[in-house]
Order: sequence, then C-alpha cells, then structure tokens
Amino acid sequence: MTRVILCDDHALIRRGIRDTLAEQPDMQVVGEAGDYGELRALMRLQSCDVLVLDINLPGRSGLDVLHALKEEGAPVKVLIVSMYPEDQYALRALKAGAYGYVNKGGDPAQIVAAVRMVAQGRKYITAEMAQMLVENLTTSAPEAAHDKLSDRELQTLVMIASGKRLSDIADELTLSPKTVSVYRARVLEKLGLANNSEMTVYAIRNGLV
Repeated sequence: MTRVILCDDHALIRRGIRDTLAEQPDMQVVGEAGDYGELRALMRLQSCDVLVLDINLPGRSGLDVLHALKEEGAPVKVLIVSMYPEDQYALRALKAGAYGYVNKGGDPAQIVAAVRMVAQGRKYITAEMAQMLVENLTTSAPEAAHDKLSDRELQTLVMIASGKRLSDIADELTLSPKTVSVYRARVLEKLGLANNSEMTVYAIRNGLV
C-alpha cells in the first residue's frame, strides 16, 4: 500500500486528487495540508511514501519545501502537481529533488501513474519533458535570463505578470510587502527591466504565464 500526503492550498484540488487516488486499491491518502506549516506538522506525526506537492503555496513555496526536504535527507519522494507550465518549472523542480512533475490540467490517470512510478523510486517524466531534457543535452542554447532567478524571484515575476499587486502577493505568500518589493527589485535588476509592464511582456514572451 502506497501512503500519500497531499499538500495544496486549494481544498477542491486536494479533494479531486484524493478522490482519484482513493479509487486505487494500492493507494491510501494518509493526510492533507494547505501550506508549509501544516505540512511540517503533519509529517512529524504521519509518515508517507509519496508527497504530492503544489508549487504555489502561501508562505514557503513548493520549491522551498523540496529544498528543505533535500537538506534534511528526508526519505519521502515528492511528486509535483502544478498549474505552472511544464517547460518552465519541471526541470527546476527535478533539479530541486522532485521525482516527477504533472500538470493539474492533465488526465487524472496521469497522476495515478506518476504516484505509482514515484513510489517505486523511479522518475516520472512526460513525453514533453523527455523532449526538453534531450534538447537541453544536445543543444548549446544560451541560458534564459530568468533561469538565473531564485525560486522566489521567479514566483514573484510570474505573479506580477499575472496582474497581482505587491500587497496581494505579500498576502498570498505570507510575506511582508517590503520583502516582496525586494524580490521585485532583484527581478528587475537581473532581467534588465524597468517596470511591471516590461516584466509582464517578458513573462508572456518567455511562456511563463
């Protein structure tokens, strides 16, 4: 029996994934969390084989969770299930320690297959992701400017480009507006941009939103 913990800040999303996995005779959802704090508290009380994790969480992001688990040497295997574009976030998540990446908009059967494969200690990648890996290995294309952003800086860029105000971002990420402003300033500097409008254009042109 594969024991699974779900971590997503949207209760309806968690319910959908839970119901999908509950239909499988070899899987059991043993816990759910809506943010990093809830997840850490849950994992102190309940062990699991696979953690199904969203990237966009309030407070510390899913990528932050990956880094923390990797540093701790935690044995849990992580499957990222996210709404973010695979071509921009999958490789970043895999480098951070994830065993697989599935888009929320995909076939529910894909999540089931991914959980099974990850539980076996194998990496789960889609055909599209495999193609990206091959292209990265066989081409010498220059690194995109946003590849140099930290996980939190990239998240800030995407949220601003999606039309969110700094105050909204601060609330959603459980950060101070000042901290978000610092991330915004770093993004502008690293990308050589002047304002939010240019950030939005950059994000659209590079398929980040």
